[in-house]
Amino acid sequence: MSTLDDPTAARSIRVSAAVIVDAGGRLLLVRKAGTTAFMQPGGKPEPGETPAETLRRELAEELGLVLDAGSLRPLGEFTAAAANEPGFAVVADVFEVAIGAQVPVIAAEIDELRWVGAGETDELEIAPLARENFLPR
Repeated sequence: MSTLDDPTAARSIRVSAAVIVDAGGRLLLVRKAGTTAFMQPGGKPEPGETPAETLRRELAEELGLVLDAGSLRPLGEFTAAAANEPGFAVVADVFEVAIGAQVPVIAAEIDELRWVGAGETDELEIAPLARENFLPR
């Protein structure tokens, strides 16, 4: 049975997401305008884009990061409940991203960014994908 035939199956949103960690081991999270949950930077693909192309475009648009293909290391596909779309699951192609000396800056639809360490997670609303898989322990 396909998910189209099964009304109980979660609807899914395909995205590319980044794991960006600073020298102190903190994970970069962002909060988009009109939302409350912090999540990994990234976003939805444009037609014809590969997951890596999507991520490079999104990181440039949202954080001003200019990256070549060698800056991304695929970590795999991860699925979690969507933070901002109840009833949906997010299916993410996740990449570890090396940004070198670049400093992310808020742009496009991003309202806030934070570097989050192991002891700083309880006071933040964090998207399930990041909380379940990528936060520092």
